[in-house]
Amino acid sequence: MTDPDHDQIARKKSLDRVIHDAKAATEKEQKMSLMEGIKLYPKAIAWSVLISTCIVMEGYDVSLINNFYAFPQFNKKYGEQLPNGDWQVPAPWQAGLSNGANVGEFIGLLINGWVSERFGYRYTVIGCLTLVIAWTALFFTAQNVQTLLAAEILCGIPWGVFQTLCITYASEVCPVAMRGYLTTYVNFCWGLGQEIGIGVIMSMLKREDEWAYRIPYALQWMWPVPLIIGVYFAPESPWWLVRKGKLEEAKHALKRLTSPEKNADFDADETVAMMVHTTALEQKTTSGATYWDCFKGTDLRRTEIVCMVWAIQNLSGNSFSNYSTYFLTQAGLSTTKAYGFALGQYGINMFGVIGAWILMSRGIGRRSLYIYGLCILCIMLFILGFLGLVPEENRREGSLATGSIMLVWALAYQLTVGTVCYSLVSEISTRRLQIKTVALGRMLYIVVGIVCSVLTPYMLNPGAWDWRNFAGFFWGGICFLCIIYTYFRVPEPSGRSFAEMDLLFEQGVSARKFHQTEVDVFAEKVDASVLEKWEHTMGQSRVEKSLVF
Repeated sequence: MTDPDHDQIARKKSLDRVIHDAKAATEKEQKMSLMEGIKLYPKAIAWSVLISTCIVMEGYDVSLINNFYAFPQFNKKYGEQLPNGDWQVPAPWQAGLSNGANVGEFIGLLINGWVSERFGYRYTVIGCLTLVIAWTALFFTAQNVQTLLAAEILCGIPWGVFQTLCITYASEVCPVAMRGYLTTYVNFCWGLGQEIGIGVIMSMLKREDEWAYRIPYALQWMWPVPLIIGVYFAPESPWWLVRKGKLEEAKHALKRLTSPEKNADFDADETVAMMVHTTALEQKTTSGATYWDCFKGTDLRRTEIVCMVWAIQNLSGNSFSNYSTYFLTQAGLSTTKAYGFALGQYGINMFGVIGAWILMSRGIGRRSLYIYGLCILCIMLFILGFLGLVPEENRREGSLATGSIMLVWALAYQLTVGTVCYSLVSEISTRRLQIKTVALGRMLYIVVGIVCSVLTPYMLNPGAWDWRNFAGFFWGGICFLCIIYTYFRVPEPSGRSFAEMDLLFEQGVSARKFHQTEVDVFAEKVDASVLEKWEHTMGQSRVEKSLVF
């Protein structure tokens, strides 16, 4: 046998060994139960929860500005005096301040698609937390409304990074069985942050000095430093390390994320081989890793779905339901009690996430939860619309019923659409383009959110369109269109490995047939050079082990 033939045989055996290990790891992951995953990956859960706490900080921050407009001290400092002697921040500046953070987040989302892939997740988070410390000083010392706007835009940049990076990290440090829970925990963090924010604001209502708004701003400093320390010691995403060719570091990171002594079948080499195989498979179908690549080939379909799943969060009537306190106030509720209801609504948001976990643990898929949830929301929106037919003499009772139903709507939303979205966007996108795809989707979410936040006040304001409850018909109609889109376009990713998702999209499988379609990712030809590099690394590892023993 000639040397070239011998080399060819050795090369084939080497590649077969990598594929065998990758297949073994994939089978183990898909057979793994939730409890087995928790026992094997307790450290991954802890690190993911730590990094997701950045969203708690963001939820707290963004809840402040919209609630400060009710503070007389805030209005006197940053507003203008009205003819009747009252002080009020002018409407254009209110709109600017409310949307300033959105502008910054848009910039942050664009930057994150490049920065986190270039420098890694840990250093990106640490850098953004450092920026939050600096920009919070602008909030605390602002002497005019222009400085406040600058602070909103500048703080929005790191906030935009957190919105996608936390989801991506959660999806990449855990096995298939835990993916849906850790990614949706991000939504719980939003509710927790807003709950803390409303609680702080309620505690400041009786203050009559400038500290009524300065203290809440100063409390923003309590988040970044502990998070920076924690994130510094966190392991990097092993998927990111594999994409960068740092295979030994990926294996080391994986060991830091797991407790192998709890599962004798776990093999770090096999799991990293699975990551390598998936990366090689994606390199065959995805030529690059730029924003433009998100709109090429099969990735165009994945980008479209991720963008629409994000947008549906707003298109399903979320901006309308946020006016529950408006209707309750019309029903005669005091401002303090209205804040109390807002506090309760954010509590409902967190309870909804836990409820969604229970539903997922019962075997209900992400697609099913999304479709059934939209159907329930659509029905409730039409009920809200029909409440507009209540006679004028029963207006108070109608407003009370509307506000109450909106709170129930919020619970249904968080049980389904509001929570499951975070899992869907992290699972549908390809690994190589995940951050960029999720960022594009979040950008559309922001744009749609701005449009909805502009339209809804016009619909409800007696001095504008004065639709009142009839706005429920409009949002119910939009929600019905979202149901149709979801039925035909959004697939079921639960239980699928990332490699299987890649192959299903490559084969153009219908969204309705995703769950039952069988695929063999290990029968596909992949980029051999990637597998060879891993096999070389594994070979060195075996030699080192043999020398030790």
